[in-house]
Amino acid sequence: MALMQMLRFPIWRKKPPIQLLLASGLCGVAMNTRVRVLNVTHVQPAQTTNLPRHGAMIKLSPFDTCFLALRPAQVLFFYDGTSLPPFPSLVRSLRVSLGATLGVFAPFAGRVTACSDDHDVLIDCSPDPGVRFVEAEYSGDTADMRRLARDKEHDTEAFLQLVPELEVGRLPAPAFAVQVTRPADGGGAVAVGVVMHHAVADGQSLWQFMRAWSTTSQEGSLAVALAPTFDRAGILRHPKAEAAARNLARFSAPELPKVNMFPDPDWRRQSPRTYLLTADQIKSLKRRILFLQSQGTTKNGDGPPEPPTTYVAIASLLWTSIVRARSVNSATTLDDEYLSFPADYRRRLRPPLEPGFFGNCIKVHYVRATTGDLVCRSVNNDNGLARAAAGFGRAMREHVEKEDPLGDADRWVEMIQGLTRERLMVLGGSNRHMMYEVDFGWGQPRRVEFISNTTLLGASGGTVYVSVNLHRDHVDTFEANFLSHV
Repeated sequence: MALMQMLRFPIWRKKPPIQLLLASGLCGVAMNTRVRVLNVTHVQPAQTTNLPRHGAMIKLSPFDTCFLALRPAQVLFFYDGTSLPPFPSLVRSLRVSLGATLGVFAPFAGRVTACSDDHDVLIDCSPDPGVRFVEAEYSGDTADMRRLARDKEHDTEAFLQLVPELEVGRLPAPAFAVQVTRPADGGGAVAVGVVMHHAVADGQSLWQFMRAWSTTSQEGSLAVALAPTFDRAGILRHPKAEAAARNLARFSAPELPKVNMFPDPDWRRQSPRTYLLTADQIKSLKRRILFLQSQGTTKNGDGPPEPPTTYVAIASLLWTSIVRARSVNSATTLDDEYLSFPADYRRRLRPPLEPGFFGNCIKVHYVRATTGDLVCRSVNNDNGLARAAAGFGRAMREHVEKEDPLGDADRWVEMIQGLTRERLMVLGGSNRHMMYEVDFGWGQPRRVEFISNTTLLGASGGTVYVSVNLHRDHVDTFEANFLSHV
């Protein structure tokens, strides 16, 4: 993700914002058409039973407006096997269960809109026209679609055509869309692509919705494990919140209703790949990091090192492997390297948000080290991996101990502008987002991808899928280093 093309936008001033590095999608490049649209309809909530307390409008918080100009999150689920029903039946089941689920997840049926010249941005939950639902056909047969779901290296050109478009460059903009694609021979595999406006929800909220939708499809009636809540009043009561939300909106959209979208990566120069780490491999990696830290190379006066979490262990290995791959032909070891990761503040706010909160409540945190710190490795030791994990642990503790996550909200735009992209790795997703358990009644997905992002996704049995998006010149070196540790 740190190799995206630099583009100049009027609001960038000196440097592009950090969300540039999270962008995903098509960058205006002509592609070979592999998908034919069969039908386009809209799905409305079957019965809206869970509107916001103050009606059909939700005012965005600073956590939301941070992502106003971010490209939509594009997620692709591949399914195959004998349990798949005929395509018309499958589509009908998805439409009915989607309508039922939207009844309690009203924001996804609505639009992001601007309500005044004051740069107040809201979610209009009025379900008209509803969620765009695309039925499509892939030009290849079942075997071709299965290869898309199994190949280690992604076919990004195909992936991008298996998710629906979501026009977010001008408000009002839709919140959510769905595409269901069958192979040309009609059966044996299917791709379900969803796309989400990131100002409406974060990864935890998307996982909450997908779990409810798939369970409803599987059980044949509405099934929501935890009723969603949308009230941002607890966030907006912070003395800096409303002004910060407007400031972030002005930064992203100085000429409302137009939004200055962050530019897309050039996927043609990248070689995204996915790796599966088993529970045993992860345990071994965590033991190795703890052993390295216990040798004294990363002691910081805080007492003996604590065992790293699964997230910290995998993220540390990813970071060191990426930096080493990029630095093979570089003699510079004093450059600063950064890793950014999303921290969830639902339970850290005072008072904490309700458990079913649906929206954005994440803040980006950063880990810093020098190139030399991370590439440092000897025959019998791996100081770089240990240092990465120690730094990551400190950043995680800062997140846990932070008393006022919105205390610096008035400086978020300044912080965004001050970051450079060249030496930054952006990590999304979480091993706690169990997207591989999204079962609509046909079994678990063969593959799940957040297109063009470096992400972690959880699966059953403690396994974790790691998707990496790197320049073609670096990916083989990355893979050799990454796999040597697991």
